[in-house]
Amino acid sequence: MFASETRTWWTGREARPSDRRKWVKVFEACDEDKKGYLSREDFKVAVVMLFGYKPTKIEADSVMTSINSNASGICLEEFIKLMEKKKAAQLHQNEIRQIFTAFDRQYRGFLTLEDFKKAFKQVAPKLSERIVLEAFRIHHAVRPIKDEFHRGLILLPW
Repeated sequence: MFASETRTWWTGREARPSDRRKWVKVFEACDEDKKGYLSREDFKVAVVMLFGYKPTKIEADSVMTSINSNASGICLEEFIKLMEKKKAAQLHQNEIRQIFTAFDRQYRGFLTLEDFKKAFKQVAPKLSERIVLEAFRIHHAVRPIKDEFHRGLILLPW
């Protein structure tokens, strides 16, 4: 949910000063021994404090291997960059959730072919019906599970 999920639309954007201050405060609170870096466990605590969940082993491993191999842990600037990426991924997920909710007019948790057509008619009115049907067919064939929409897929009824 960090480096691999960062979207290009976020590239080059600076964090808000209030976010940066919060991240610095959390970094300092988690760096109890004032070593100047966060260990794997310190990092996990920081993520819990900022995002309300404990990172998985895979997520923590990914972060730890992405930092400078000569470093003992995550320095403040690396931590801030990671938090920017994490926030970008979170914003992207929230945006997808909002878009899906807007098109799931009957609150069923999935989109029917008619919902799908109406959604595309609103956001891409010049898109041919053939392309819309093909997109629906491809996603239908994939058989995504419910939470996959939040990773960019369309939910369909079975």
